[in-house]
Amino acid sequence: MPDESRLPLILRTFGAWIATLLLFFPLGWLVLTSFKTELQAIHVPPLFFFEPTLENFTEVQRRSDYLLFAKNSVITSIGSTIIGLAIAAPAAYSMAFFRTKRTRDILMWMLSTKMMPAVGALVPIYVIAQTAGLLDTRTALTIVFTLSNLPIMVWMLYTSYKDIPPEILEAARMDGANLWTEFRHVVLPLSIGGLASTGLLCLILSWNEAFWALNLSSAKAGTLATMIASYSSPEGLFWAKLSAASVMAIAPIVVFGWFSQKQLVQGLTFGAVK
Repeated sequence: MPDESRLPLILRTFGAWIATLLLFFPLGWLVLTSFKTELQAIHVPPLFFFEPTLENFTEVQRRSDYLLFAKNSVITSIGSTIIGLAIAAPAAYSMAFFRTKRTRDILMWMLSTKMMPAVGALVPIYVIAQTAGLLDTRTALTIVFTLSNLPIMVWMLYTSYKDIPPEILEAARMDGANLWTEFRHVVLPLSIGGLASTGLLCLILSWNEAFWALNLSSAKAGTLATMIASYSSPEGLFWAKLSAASVMAIAPIVVFGWFSQKQLVQGLTFGAVK
């Protein structure tokens, strides 16, 4: 019999393993299905043991221009993240250190825009993009991704800036620092964790964005989400090929997230999100 004092620890550990298995099972099943044939993918009962094949990945490469879709995802994700940080960093700085009686209302209004279903803004944004000649362009996707993530970026940086002791800023001002010097040489270095976590999170959100990519782009500027959707046809879903395309789409961002998890967790822990 286990020691009663250790029983809560054992139960928590067991619960953590169960939660982990439940969270990772869909991803594991996706990877498993990508190595099956189409008949094996729809086999009932599901097959756990089979002879793996790479034909689905070969077919995805042959049927789709994977490198083009991946290039579009990289450009739109990184571009929207850089532009978003360039806008959100000074905006959050102003709200954190030069508060007015409307600052809280502005922050809540910005956050409330994330509560609106994206489809509610589809028609006006589509018309604007069409009128401006930006349909199926990386420029349109970059702008929309930036605007979509901007409220989250401002909120995360705002909470990060609020953790900076005001005495440090007062000391900088007494030494003659102007606003730009204070922002560049004091605020940004002290909030590097928040900046990193905000950038990483918004990069992931932009990479995974499917709604706007499917509605504002097609062959030329389509992202990897567009490539995945192309495997749904009137003839039905090709589960094995769809799984292979999904694995190829999520693999880069999963690997990137794995290597940057230390910076992401550090930023989220030390004030970026509360």
